[in-house]
Amino acid sequence: MIKPSSPTPDHLRNYQLSFLDQLQPPVFMPWVMFYPKEHDASNLEQCNRIKKSLSEALSVYYPLAGRIKDNVFINCNDEGVLFVEAKASCHLSDILENPNPNNHNKFIPLELDDANELPAMAQVTYLECGGLVVFLGMSHKVGDALSFFMFLDCWATLARGETDIISPKFDSAALFPPKDISGFQPRTGIIKENLVARRFVFDASAIAAIRAIYTDNRSIDARRPTRIEALSAFIWNRFMAATREKVNEGKLYIVIHAMNLRTRMDPPLPNHHFGNISRPAIAVPSMDKEDGIYDTLNQTREAIRKVNAEYVKQLTDTDGHLNFIKSRAASFMKGEVVTFSFTSLCRFPVYVADFGWGKPVWLGSARLTFKNLCSFFDTKYGDGIEAWINLKEDDMAKLEADKEFLSYVSPTSNVKTSGF
Repeated sequence: MIKPSSPTPDHLRNYQLSFLDQLQPPVFMPWVMFYPKEHDASNLEQCNRIKKSLSEALSVYYPLAGRIKDNVFINCNDEGVLFVEAKASCHLSDILENPNPNNHNKFIPLELDDANELPAMAQVTYLECGGLVVFLGMSHKVGDALSFFMFLDCWATLARGETDIISPKFDSAALFPPKDISGFQPRTGIIKENLVARRFVFDASAIAAIRAIYTDNRSIDARRPTRIEALSAFIWNRFMAATREKVNEGKLYIVIHAMNLRTRMDPPLPNHHFGNISRPAIAVPSMDKEDGIYDTLNQTREAIRKVNAEYVKQLTDTDGHLNFIKSRAASFMKGEVVTFSFTSLCRFPVYVADFGWGKPVWLGSARLTFKNLCSFFDTKYGDGIEAWINLKEDDMAKLEADKEFLSYVSPTSNVKTSGF
């Protein structure tokens, strides 16, 4: 365990979870970063720097060194973050030649749904070539993607010997007071069997072509779709077509986009507010095809538009949102709902994790614990987007055989680097 470099003061020992924290599943958000051999420092020296700076970062982000209790609060007892050192009999070049999200799970010390009381965990893996793999996992119980990268940036900044860090604000429970959520199971939807993850790269020209397909000048809202709007609509349509998902009048089909609430509040919150300050925009696509395409774009835009200051106010003032997700969860468990979720890390500073020997040559997520889930990342070079998609194995086989889908996917799967 890596403990904070300085003890947490007694008055900060009880960190209250917010209502939005309570709703989140107890799973780790994984991030795996790959670094080439460092000629000016041994692996041991690198690891010692990582451990020392992690300890310093935990003094700033003290809840991550505590233990989550009863989905109500974090006991900030400084027990520390689980930290593992490992060796792998492979070379970095092998990983970059054939990147596979499923292999990333081999660099993770626990199953992603084994978060339980742990707010965070980390692992350093030494490669045969002298390269290094650094993994960070943070429980979704304690924060969203923006909070995750705030902590990662702080950790890397301290590792470089710099002190110019942004102090997080731990007040999400004041913004979204906790509630009695009895009757709701945060683990709803977690699946471990027969899931597979794949990485699909869309270059700038393919994205432009897809955006053109989904630009409807006849629509009330004829704006050219954003890259994420177009790609998510395309992927959902091809998923429906490839899996031959027959529209069943007894089922509800929904498309979900994760939304950062900080910028949608009145007044807007600065990004350094830590916690789960995000909620999903839930769209119900029209199941009537036009030109062979389901209309997801307009419904998605309308769902996102409704995630506004009034929506945020309703989260705290009424139990409407809690009752809504309880009913959705019950329907999901009965097989009455078919969901597909999208989350975008495009424009996020994902490559900033320089611990003192340069930025990673490659990074990414892993195979997650939910089906029908797509995460978007910017490609390291160029204006492309990587789509990391989690599906059931049989559904993935069908998607990978879909000729229209593949016609827009870049045929080159290896990672482009500038040399290392």
